[in-house]
Amino acid sequence: MTLRRQIATAVAAISVLVAVAVGLLVHRAMIRQHVDQARTASLTALDSALAGYGRGDGPAGPGSAVDDPALPDRLRALAAGGHRGTLLAADGPGESMWAAAPVRDGVLSVRVDFTQDRRAIADLDRIILITVVAAVFTTVLAGVLVADRISRRLRTAATAARGIAAGGTDTRIGELVDGRDEVADLAAAVDLMSRTLHRRLEDEQRFTADVAHELRTPLTGLVTAAELLPPGRPTQLVRNRVQALRGLVEDLLEVSRLDADAEAPDLCAVPLERAVRRTVTLTALDVDVEITTDQEVRTDLRRLDRILGNLLLNAHRHGAGPVLLRVDGRRITVRDHGPGFPDDLLRHGPQRFRTNAPERGRGHGLGLTIATGHARVIGAALTFANHPDGGALATLTLP
Repeated sequence: MTLRRQIATAVAAISVLVAVAVGLLVHRAMIRQHVDQARTASLTALDSALAGYGRGDGPAGPGSAVDDPALPDRLRALAAGGHRGTLLAADGPGESMWAAAPVRDGVLSVRVDFTQDRRAIADLDRIILITVVAAVFTTVLAGVLVADRISRRLRTAATAARGIAAGGTDTRIGELVDGRDEVADLAAAVDLMSRTLHRRLEDEQRFTADVAHELRTPLTGLVTAAELLPPGRPTQLVRNRVQALRGLVEDLLEVSRLDADAEAPDLCAVPLERAVRRTVTLTALDVDVEITTDQEVRTDLRRLDRILGNLLLNAHRHGAGPVLLRVDGRRITVRDHGPGFPDDLLRHGPQRFRTNAPERGRGHGLGLTIATGHARVIGAALTFANHPDGGALATLTLP
C-alpha cells in the first residue's frame, strides 16, 4: 500500500471511529433525555391522579385508571408491594411510559404516550447519520489531499534521488520540494549528500586526469629510451611493459575525458554489418559473427569500434571461447563461454580498477568503463548479464 493510501486509510478509520463514538454518545444522551422527560411527565400525571383519587373524585386526567389491564406485570407487582414507580414498555404499535402507585382499591396507573418521543429520536438518528457521513467524507477528503501533497513531494524527492544515483550529482531536491517539514529536511539531507558526492567525484576525476597527464611526459621519454636499447630478449620485455604502461595511461586519459563529458559524437550513417565486420577485422581476434538483420544506423564509427573492440577483448581476455558476436537490427550482443560477469558488476556496472572476480583474470577494469562511456556519448544502451547457458553476455542497443 502506498503512503498516500496508508494515510488516507488511517484518517478514514479514525474518522469513522470518532464519528460513530460521538454519534452513539449523542444518541444515548437524547434517549436518556426523552425518557427522563416522559418519566417526569408520567409522575406528574400520577401525582395529579392520586390527588383526585384522594378527594374521592376517582382517577383524574387522561390515561389514568385503577387496575388497568394493560399495565405491565412488573410495574403492577411493584405497586402491589406498596411502591410507586415508572416503566417504559411497548404498547401495541408504539411505546408508553407508565407510572403506578398503590391505592385502596388496587393500583392506580397513568400512561403517557412515548410514540412522539421515539419519532423525535429516530429523526435525530437520521440527522446524526447524515452528519457522520458528511464529517467522515470531509475528513477523508482532507486527509487524501494532505497525503497526496506529502506523497507527491516524496515522489519528487525519490525521482531526483534516482537521478543522482544515475550520475546526475548536480541535481538538487531542495529546489523541487517546498516547505519546512520533515520532507524538506530529508530533501536538504539528500542535497548535502549529493553535493558531497559531486565534490568527491570531481576530485577523483581530476586526480585521474592529473595522474595520466603527469605520467605521459616521463612515459614518452621511457618509450624513446626503450627504442634505443640493443636488440635482445630483455629489451623486448622492457618494450612490452612500456607499451602496456603507455596503453594504461592512454586509457586513463580517455576515461578522464569521458568523465568530464568533454566528448562529442561525430555521427554518420553506416551499414551496421559492414561496421561490425570492420571492427572484428581491426581487432584480429577469433570471433564468430552472425548477422540476423542488417540495418543502416547513424552513429560515431570510431566510438563504435572502441566499444565493440573493448567488449571483444574483454571476452577473450577474461572469458573463454568461442566468442560470438550477433547483430539483430540495432542490437549487438557479444557472448563468451567463460565464468560470466561477477555479481558486483551486474549490480553496479563497470568500475575502474576493479574486476571483482579472480576467475575473470587480472586487469585494471578500464575496458568496460571506457565502452560504457562511449556508449553514453553516442546515446546507446550497454547492458551486462550472464547467459542462462553460461558465459558473459554484453548487449549494445544503438539509438
